[in-house]
Amino acid sequence: MTTSSSTNPLAAGTHTVEIDGVVQRYHVHGTGPVCIAHSGGPGILWEYLRMPALERHLTVVYPEPIGTGASGKLSSHPHGYTRPRYSRFLGALIDHLGVPEVHLLGHSHGGFVVQYHALHHPEGVAGVILYDSAPLTGPEHGAEAMRLVQLFAERHADHPGLPEVLAAFQAIPTISDDVQMTAVARGLLPSYFADYWGREEEFAPLRASVRATHISGLDENLAPHVIDDRADLGSLTVPALVVVGRHDVICGVRWAEELHGLIPGSRLLILENSGHFGHIEEPETFARAVTRFVN
Repeated sequence: MTTSSSTNPLAAGTHTVEIDGVVQRYHVHGTGPVCIAHSGGPGILWEYLRMPALERHLTVVYPEPIGTGASGKLSSHPHGYTRPRYSRFLGALIDHLGVPEVHLLGHSHGGFVVQYHALHHPEGVAGVILYDSAPLTGPEHGAEAMRLVQLFAERHADHPGLPEVLAAFQAIPTISDDVQMTAVARGLLPSYFADYWGREEEFAPLRASVRATHISGLDENLAPHVIDDRADLGSLTVPALVVVGRHDVICGVRWAEELHGLIPGSRLLILENSGHFGHIEEPETFARAVTRFVN
């Protein structure tokens, strides 16, 4: 592992570190204990996860996960972005930062990554925040998401923006490039909030700015990378905070409660007025809970 950063690896600003011949870019904001915030998707660019309210209390390190943004891509791109691979880069980043321990915050798919890392490489991990995550992917997870999307559609049956949202869900299996991935991400976004259309003026800039990279979800052998941690989470040895929005259609309350039940001694926070983006919808409540957990 070599670094191309010429400054303190935790100085405010943008840094790069080379890991296994691939450049990993990351951004540092805030002051206080170190928390690495792993964004979701996979493939959604990191900016949506900025948490200014949390940065007032913690030093938040935002990696651009490999394959997205200005970070390098695997030779197998868009395939091969498995949790062991993401975990390898996360562990190398932790080593590079040079602090005794860090907290890991994983949002959505990032939650899958940090729970894997904490299960398999708990050394140097002070705790994990599993934020809008789940214990598994696959058909069961997909069926629950579709049930919640249907409820969303019923609540907003008369809204003129609904057809665009439903078309985006239907387009997910056809995504094959970054342009399509970005269009689908923006199309889905209203369903990811508790009340997007009621607060559209506030949230529309985020929707317009979201960018994404197509990551296939297949491993390097082109097999689906399916996750099921239910048998392993009982052996998690680091403290865990599980956070979910009451109105999250993708990684809903059912999964947060299951994570909470599986992980010994975990804490559960349900953000009653949020969907998939509690750090944007209820930033102060979110930041207060995470800061209390870290400290």
